Amino acid sequence: MKKNRAAIAAILLAAMTGAAVSGCGEEEKYDKPLDEATAAEVADIAAKDERLTGELENKTIKWMANWDINPDGTGKSTPIELEIFHDRYGGEVDYHAVDWNSRYDALANAINGDEGIDFFPAGDLDCIPKGAIKDMFVPIDDYIDFDDPLFADVKTAMDMFQWKGKHYIIVNNVTGDNCIVIYNRDTIEENGLKDPAKLFAEGNWNWDTFTEQLQQFVDPQNGQYGIDGWWFEGGLSATCGVPYIGMENGKLVNNLKNASIERLQNWMYELGTTDCVAIGVGDYGWTEQPSFIGEGKTLFYPCGAWALYTDNWKESFGENAMFVPMPKDPQSDKYIIPCGLDGYVMVKNGQNPEGVAKFAACKRMAITNERASEIATEGLYKDYGWTDEMVEMLHKCHEIAQENPFFDFYLAVSSDVKDILDSNENGIRCASKGIAPWSESLSVIYSAIDAFIEDANA
Repeated sequence: MKKNRAAIAAILLAAMTGAAVSGCGEEEKYDKPLDEATAAEVADIAAKDERLTGELENKTIKWMANWDINPDGTGKSTPIELEIFHDRYGGEVDYHAVDWNSRYDALANAINGDEGIDFFPAGDLDCIPKGAIKDMFVPIDDYIDFDDPLFADVKTAMDMFQWKGKHYIIVNNVTGDNCIVIYNRDTIEENGLKDPAKLFAEGNWNWDTFTEQLQQFVDPQNGQYGIDGWWFEGGLSATCGVPYIGMENGKLVNNLKNASIERLQNWMYELGTTDCVAIGVGDYGWTEQPSFIGEGKTLFYPCGAWALYTDNWKESFGENAMFVPMPKDPQSDKYIIPCGLDGYVMVKNGQNPEGVAKFAACKRMAITNERASEIATEGLYKDYGWTDEMVEMLHKCHEIAQENPFFDFYLAVSSDVKDILDSNENGIRCASKGIAPWSESLSVIYSAIDAFIEDANA
């Protein structure tokens, strides 16, 4: 799935849309339209690319999420795929805003109320197979042609999300920005550490160097903290290359007793018992402090790259902020990182599945059309003030993800499985907080998880 640089850059337009607030589809209502010359160039691209076929009778598709595809208050310009959808098909995205925590309840109410919601984000990696089991989403096989040049090179990724022989997720792309390590170079230099970006370039950014830097820096009694953020356990877990709950041949697989997971969890227990983890431990509490990165108080902030898809990221992370992928497992011959998924699921009783398919085609065209992808990359400089080094690093993250796609399904089985495995009490976060080693957690949760997996498969 490896792409050329220009095509990889276009994944940015996928991630850069994942923000917040509201909007509507009419171009004249855009908060931040493309400049006239760029809009004209995109219109020309859309008109000339012969991969976009047919017409669209129903021009409106209804999107439910906690973030808007349309421009919003985060500073982003009109996404290229939306401009193409508007120019080529006269299409509009009607945004239905929901709170993230209650988004599935809101969607269920919309389905029961026959509101005709057409599509829903798949990027949280928690919708399949859960949403198929609950009959909230419908297969995409009747609407997406997997032999179409626009979709052929993402079919392998779509196959990874098959359930009972049907495809459920329209995969626009696999991304490497699901969880990155944000840090500040001033803090690194002032504490005599080697820049993680240089370690990465040398092939030496791994669990060992990650741990060494933390142990050299942390001193909670003097206000120097190691790892902050609510996402680091899942991000580090992925690097061992084995999902807690996998999907093989359309069935869920329980990997909790896998030796690689045990090794990963033992390492996280070491981090948790040597003061390397800040959030959720001791006096630090459960309030994340991203501003501590900019203030030089915290070393690493593992988080989705969305934290940098805004024009005010320097306020939290400082002028000299940088990022790298999650560290590599030193015992693995492959570099595995937590992969993001840009994609959609089609909602039951949606009124315009054809429109969703056309919009997805516009997204794929924007990703694979070289000039369209370059325009998307320009947005990182113009809208968010990124540096060349940051853009280059994001390219590297995407390349790693596309070479070795990795997804864990533990959030996507049921609320019971999620609540057990995502907990600090006995789940995947327990060891990293120094509460108990993985062997103790496993003895408590394994049988219950196994039973839930069997039920889901049945």
